[in-house]
Amino acid sequence: MTVTVDVAAWQVAARIASTIDPVFAMVDGWRDRLAAVLDGPAPPLAATLDPVVDALVRGALEEPGGLITGAGFVAAPGFLADRPWHLAWWLGVANTFGQGTGVRRLEAESDPDAEQFRDYTTLEWWRVPVRTGTRHLTGPYVDYLCTDDYTVTITTPVMVGGELVGVVGVDLYVARLEQVLLPVLRESGHPCTLVNASGRIAASTDSRRATGALLRLDGLAAALAPLREREGVPSEAARLPGGETVVPCGDTSLALVLEA
Repeated sequence: MTVTVDVAAWQVAARIASTIDPVFAMVDGWRDRLAAVLDGPAPPLAATLDPVVDALVRGALEEPGGLITGAGFVAAPGFLADRPWHLAWWLGVANTFGQGTGVRRLEAESDPDAEQFRDYTTLEWWRVPVRTGTRHLTGPYVDYLCTDDYTVTITTPVMVGGELVGVVGVDLYVARLEQVLLPVLRESGHPCTLVNASGRIAASTDSRRATGALLRLDGLAAALAPLREREGVPSEAARLPGGETVVPCGDTSLALVLEA
């Protein structure tokens, strides 16, 4: 069934997509660059890969007022000969996690026998893109590994010769996203909430709807199902039993939920 949506709502959805799409494009460019570097004759080593990753991501992490608070490459277990488990991940100038200021390397435990080791292959930002073979937007969630704050993580798999070698991606502070997106949401003319494909709130004009909480509305899970099942593919608007309208934000896997 075709759902009629006012022009203002579509314009808001398009502006949200235009905010996120450049991040997707940047990550896709990093993926292609890393795949080309790792497709060479030399055995892949963390010692030679890390400077490449640093050079790729540093500009985005140094950008004043930018959205990106962390970025890098996470290797598939066993891919790198000198580091079976490896995060080549950098924190940006706006990232308050850990010690230090400016752009700096994330200190992550890579010894699987150590008490502080974290098996990153169990985490959503790894599991989903590895399973689907396409990019994935995780969150909002509290990222205890890289930010210790509400975060959105965008990751995409890196393939070499048909083999998964890792994922490349970025972290974005939800608070910073809210600063950018809330003024846009208010232009819809309706009480409006931005959710991910699981219905988790990324931003809302309703102060009672907390960031990171699930938005519980009849029919919302079914309306968002196409975003989960065909991530990266635009879907259609939907009307909920309570009168709310769900409008996808391009192919970002985010959606607006507008009250009547």
